[in-house]
Amino acid sequence: MQLERIQQALRDAGIDGWLFFDFHHRDPMAYNILGLDISKQTSRRWFYLIPAEGEPIKLSHRVEPTRLDALPGKQEWYLAWEELHAQLKTILEGRNKIAMQYSPMNNIPYVSVVDAGTVELVRSTGVEVVSSADLVQTFEATLDDAGFQSHRETGAIVQGIKDEAYALIGKALDQSGKLTEYDVKEFILARFAEEGLTSDGASPIVGFNDHPADPHFEPTQENAYALHHGDTILIDLWARRIEPVGVYYDVTWCGFAGKEPPALYTEIWNAVCNGRDAAVEFVRERMAAGTPTYGWEVDDVCRAAVSESGHGDAFLHRTGHSIGTEVHGNGVNIDNLETRDERRLVPGICFSIEPGIYLEGRMAVRTEIDVFITSSGSVEICGPVQKELILVG
Repeated sequence: MQLERIQQALRDAGIDGWLFFDFHHRDPMAYNILGLDISKQTSRRWFYLIPAEGEPIKLSHRVEPTRLDALPGKQEWYLAWEELHAQLKTILEGRNKIAMQYSPMNNIPYVSVVDAGTVELVRSTGVEVVSSADLVQTFEATLDDAGFQSHRETGAIVQGIKDEAYALIGKALDQSGKLTEYDVKEFILARFAEEGLTSDGASPIVGFNDHPADPHFEPTQENAYALHHGDTILIDLWARRIEPVGVYYDVTWCGFAGKEPPALYTEIWNAVCNGRDAAVEFVRERMAAGTPTYGWEVDDVCRAAVSESGHGDAFLHRTGHSIGTEVHGNGVNIDNLETRDERRLVPGICFSIEPGIYLEGRMAVRTEIDVFITSSGSVEICGPVQKELILVG
């Protein structure tokens, strides 16, 4: 745990303390940030206050009196619930603003894991409870140089496997061999295993024609289409290094089984590329100017550019998500659709930009890139950016 950095961040934000709380391992973010072993039994409530100034305070139940021994600070205990309430009031006395894993109106549900009753209990002591979303991002979702290098190295392998998958499709078309969406998915997973990568049990998305109009389509032996000339193709694949645990890389590339894609397919492809490029340019300009930039703003820019094509209603999801050692990390998402993500884009964060258009019963496109904000605030795209549809066969 980086106590001094956390306390400095609290002072910079004008927050009097960060109150961590857990019951039955409901908050894995707390364990990650504090460096606690989440595998140990936690059957009673515990609290841990990091004040902006001074010594942290631990509050544990007497049945599990040593649960927080790994953490620095003064230890307090409680037995009855009345004692818990009284101890909290004493611990928080004289403090005005306390951060917790909470989000007003549940705008950022990914970090809003403290239950309403506990927030009520803390508020009853006279403090204001504010969201820890930006703090969580800083201390759990930003990458150091080693993390970014892991992302880049994995990216080179994933991009290569994507190329191999399209080559497999091209070979099947040339030789009139039978190949299904499921076959391509299994090929990708086998290559991940050979390269020491994992997607943690999740399936790559391989879809022909109307199948990827379901943005999270998963091919199985039973539902998979066989490949034919004239098919539209979408492949979305993501992976991280298994050992040591690495940072995910996540991209989507689209293609066509033939040389002349349908006009509509080309039209919607160009629309998502325009949205992607508008979002990247917006982020570059704002970061270069030192202007605070929020996830919801980037989503708005991308969505507006896609909507110019007349297909905005078919852009069914947020523009992008945080990326870390989980493919959907706990940093800022590029979102003002599913949620209003009010977190800032800050140095060290990695996220996707992935606009898509999904025409139910017909076809779909998505372009996905990974973006990293360096320590100097520059914007780096990890890996190649798809400009044209891949034409195979």
